[in-house]
Amino acid sequence: MTQAPTPTADTVRRLVRTLLKDEGDGETADGPEVRPVGEGAEPATWWVGTRQVLRLALDRETSTRRRRELRLRELVRRHIPVAVPSSVAHGEWAPGLICTLDTRLSGGSAEEHRVSAVGETDLAGLLTGLREVPVRQAETFGVPRVSPRSLEYLRRAAGEAAERLAAADEFAPHRLRQLTPSAAVQLTAQSGSPVLVHHDLTGAHLVVSAEGRVRGVLGWAGAVVGDPAEDIAGLALAVGSPAAVRAATLAGYGARPCLRGLWLARCDAVLHLAEALGRGGTGPPPLLRVRLRRAWEAILLERVTDLRSADDMP
Repeated sequence: MTQAPTPTADTVRRLVRTLLKDEGDGETADGPEVRPVGEGAEPATWWVGTRQVLRLALDRETSTRRRRELRLRELVRRHIPVAVPSSVAHGEWAPGLICTLDTRLSGGSAEEHRVSAVGETDLAGLLTGLREVPVRQAETFGVPRVSPRSLEYLRRAAGEAAERLAAADEFAPHRLRQLTPSAAVQLTAQSGSPVLVHHDLTGAHLVVSAEGRVRGVLGWAGAVVGDPAEDIAGLALAVGSPAAVRAATLAGYGARPCLRGLWLARCDAVLHLAEALGRGGTGPPPLLRVRLRRAWEAILLERVTDLRSADDMP
């Protein structure tokens, strides 16, 4: 296995100079200011000046996903109404480990800016566009096909986790009883053609303007072909259940996939918070509590929908 060297500011500056020279820039000065995006001991993502970001793969699996991402982004951008990053240059920064220099999309994250009503139409356009991406072409890039998750399994696991959260005064377990075993069966993913799924629509991956418009989407390395309810669930955790369901409805999804996404998000939020509490230490990150609150925001759809007659629109 390739052992990645420790990334440093000097490493990044040399890489940027090399990448830009390879692209014909000819720059020989020290180059722009670089600084890590995160605060980890070995940061893998660096700001380069004010307009670019350098990402370093720290293992071969990540390298494979990043190479696939470069091709997938070019395919996706033709179908969705929001921006995806463009690659300025890429290469290897260590044997077998890729680095990519991308354009920086302008805006904050969904954790910084609330998505407006107009921003919800941007999200609807994203979900609509993902459904239009040719699945076979995405699979030729190596995008994996993933089976839908079992909501009944998640329901049971979340039920156990909810009891642990109740002991810590974090959650009321009776709220999960709304998802009965029969309802979980009714919300099984419907048969039909799978679609391209971003699969990681976190608040950090949504680029949002101060006015609440969704300007871009980051983080395409984990995309799969599979259940579109996973992206509805991701949006519920990122922007709240009401906004997620409204966006999915605008995108043409019916009650079943919307409610399935809602309950995937709710079960995931309970499980992730319980897991973090179980690790001890200084306690779970505040964001996990925020995601739990967002997932459990009430929506009108679950009050008025009879699942036995719900629309099966994909």
